[in-house]
Amino acid sequence: MQRILIIGATSAIAEATARLWAARGDALFLVGRRADRLEVIAADLRVRGAAAVGSFVMDACDIPAHGAMLEAAELTIGGLDVALIAHGSLPDQKACQASVELTLREIDCNGLSVVALATLLGEKFETQGRGSLAVIGSVAGDRGRQSNYVYGAAKGMVGLFLQGLRNRLARKGVHVLTIKPGFVDTPMTAAFSKGALWAKPASIARGIVRAIDRKSDEVYLPGFWYLIMFIIRHIPERVFKRLSL
Repeated sequence: MQRILIIGATSAIAEATARLWAARGDALFLVGRRADRLEVIAADLRVRGAAAVGSFVMDACDIPAHGAMLEAAELTIGGLDVALIAHGSLPDQKACQASVELTLREIDCNGLSVVALATLLGEKFETQGRGSLAVIGSVAGDRGRQSNYVYGAAKGMVGLFLQGLRNRLARKGVHVLTIKPGFVDTPMTAAFSKGALWAKPASIARGIVRAIDRKSDEVYLPGFWYLIMFIIRHIPERVFKRLSL
């Protein structure tokens, strides 16, 4: 049995991942902003076989609350073996372009709050000499594109931070995983037209659990995004800046 902390537990990907862990009999601690949704998800996970389920209401952008949340998680499920950071928002790029305040708020939500949590959890796992920290980033962080560069900048910061954290903690028995999903059909992307490149949360969840079990360093989900982003990353800037991506 693993003891697992899920931050952003009401997101579609996090919920689908929690269901897989519940079916294996793991103990889960759910963190999210909405108490009503957390209660519904917790009840469902208990039915699915979770050894224990606790919850904590918190806005992940409320950095001063992180310490109390972590203490509650350890107390409720008896320690931590795995932490999944899955919270975030999908900003309106054009609105961000017109507002410094909104731009900084989105970078705070998708970038700085994640860095804060990863710092806290990295220290926790280093102290105990084991643990897996998995963070949902995005393929958007691989290269700045005019259509979503505020979101991409935040995710790119997270990706680079996790590289350094992984390098530091590799010799300490701590596993750090960067998860890079492509397009996922969730309530957050409900307004987007869907096509062949879109994946379902359940598919992404299976990839997350598999990557944690294998102690992978980085994973693109679905896997074909590795090739897509390899190509996008290697387009010369003089050509790339003329593209509408």
